[in-house]
Amino acid sequence: MSKAEQSLRESVRKKYAEIATAGDSCCGPTCCSTNQSETGEFSIIGDAYDGVDGYVANADLGLGCGLPVEYAGLEPGDTVLDLGAGAGLDSFVARREVGETGQIIGVDMTPEMIHKARENTDTLGYTNVEFRLGEIESLPVESDSIDVAISNCVLNLVPNKKTAFDEIYRTLKPGGHFCISDIVASQALPDWTMKVAELYVGCVAGAMPKDKYLELISHAGFENVEIKAERRIDIPDDVIAELATEKQISAARASDLHVVSVTITGRKPRVISVS
Repeated sequence: MSKAEQSLRESVRKKYAEIATAGDSCCGPTCCSTNQSETGEFSIIGDAYDGVDGYVANADLGLGCGLPVEYAGLEPGDTVLDLGAGAGLDSFVARREVGETGQIIGVDMTPEMIHKARENTDTLGYTNVEFRLGEIESLPVESDSIDVAISNCVLNLVPNKKTAFDEIYRTLKPGGHFCISDIVASQALPDWTMKVAELYVGCVAGAMPKDKYLELISHAGFENVEIKAERRIDIPDDVIAELATEKQISAARASDLHVVSVTITGRKPRVISVS
């Protein structure tokens, strides 16, 4: 791993440790999901979890950008891997779908998040939900052991996305599938975004162009890749203004540079060809 990648990883880890310790959503310009603007609260996820079965308020830190479980096609008895599980919100929603006979494995690289997720699990009394400390590029999960992998607004924060998708592929059983909600960009991001760590932690600089993102998934070996939901996200100028110059903002607006919340599914082939 390069020094730049390690620095970005540590920036993300530090920010999400602060969120876990604070116990509520991030409300600054460097948070993936929730920001304060002059006109009120800016939130990517908003009230999307209202009325969702399995919702646990103590696990909701406002960090998502979609509802991956909604499109994941979970079945009773499934083994589910939650990538970047945070305090466990999507893990608990998934547990509602797979029932007592299923198993949920949440992985997160931030010790403070793992601690909070395990506390929530103990409070709920769930015996088929566990959380493991680890990184998505090197998952602490056996190969060919997972029925469904889910993730919510996390892959954009991973420096090496190719390795991340290779790891997802490795852990899935033949015929297993993933459902990932994430942030992608409408086009290649300008160089200046990569030089601002806060924009990376805020899910902006880490967003790949949508076509490149889909290409990366296909190259990992997945088939039947499909976008299930897509929503443009317009970030208020006063939020971006803290991190970018007026000239940079103007250039982005002129080229219609924006980010998009997408929920994508894909399947590992049942029969793996050997070349």
